[in-house]
Amino acid sequence: MATETAGPLSGVRVLDLTNVLAGPYACYQLALMGAEVVKVERPGSGDLARQLGADPVRSAANMGISFLAQNAGKASVTLNLKADAAKDLLKRLVVGADVVVENYRPGVMDRLGLGYGVLRAVNPGLIYCAISGFGQDGPWKDNPAYDQIVQGVSGVMSVTGDADSAPLRVGYPLADTMGGMTAAFAIASALNASPRGAFLDVSMTDAVLSSMGWVVSNHLIGGVDPQPQGNENFTSAPSGTFATADKPINIAANRDEQWQALAKHLGRDDLLDDPDYATREDRKRNRHALRASLEVSLKTMPAAHWVDALSSLGVPTGPVLSVSDILSEPQIRDRDLLATYGDLELLSAPVIIDGTRPKAATAPPELGQDNARIYDALGVDAAALETLKAEGVI
Repeated sequence: MATETAGPLSGVRVLDLTNVLAGPYACYQLALMGAEVVKVERPGSGDLARQLGADPVRSAANMGISFLAQNAGKASVTLNLKADAAKDLLKRLVVGADVVVENYRPGVMDRLGLGYGVLRAVNPGLIYCAISGFGQDGPWKDNPAYDQIVQGVSGVMSVTGDADSAPLRVGYPLADTMGGMTAAFAIASALNASPRGAFLDVSMTDAVLSSMGWVVSNHLIGGVDPQPQGNENFTSAPSGTFATADKPINIAANRDEQWQALAKHLGRDDLLDDPDYATREDRKRNRHALRASLEVSLKTMPAAHWVDALSSLGVPTGPVLSVSDILSEPQIRDRDLLATYGDLELLSAPVIIDGTRPKAATAPPELGQDNARIYDALGVDAAALETLKAEGVI
């Protein structure tokens, strides 16, 4: 189902001035949807993610796995934005761009003389997206912020884990990813406006809090102080992770009929008559005792048996898989979520459009590999390019 046909953002040019994850992830989503994304990087080192990841050889070659993960489909040019000649080149690029995305600390682009006001004067229809940890204003705006910091301040860590392990970090860069997806959504929305032109202030902290709607609303409206629930679903019971004869499984018997079907299939009709489990609220209040009772039966058979049997009854049940496990499943493989670029396999778009899965047209770029092509289109000939390189501009 993978395709390289023009996507819904075909004809849109994005200048990606971002580093590491939130910004590059946002721009990768735009590239997957067909936008032309030109990554503007620091000469010599480029995006810090080029030196990050589990393969030291790739990192040493400035093509670290962390970079590869979200930069396919992009062009790469180099610019030292502290140099006047580089600032001039960026402005010339902005003339032909629809979107600029940056994730510097608030005020950095203004100090470089390349802030929104300056670039909007060059291109009045420009969509300028600034991604930061806390937003462009407020008492925290100048604080440095990485995913770990945002997970902590947003309340995510306070509700992750259980009473013994919380506060616990989510096992992947949740805040960066939520910030990036929020930015991509905001940019796509702004591209639909008429006339075009907007300043988008995307805060990773705001994005994460927005994703915590149920937890936040339980506090704001229900007056509940959210607590870590471990592998339990705080909205219902029995709903969580359960032990079997070999591996854990997840069961989400959130509706009364699902709870009843589960208990009957396990031969535990006695639990249906127990007043401790009569209502949803009763089951939530006594969830740990209920889990222990159900596990007595669940431990008599392996996980695969229960997944098949309970799912067939309409009781939502699934295995707890590793990353390796899920990537090898036909459910993922047969839907073309992974795309191949030479020796690389990378995640494509998380959506299928009219039966086809958008993918990046090209592999992640070498640092500055598109300097000649992109700058030639601006009228910079080979000799001038060599001079700019010798002067450290590119």
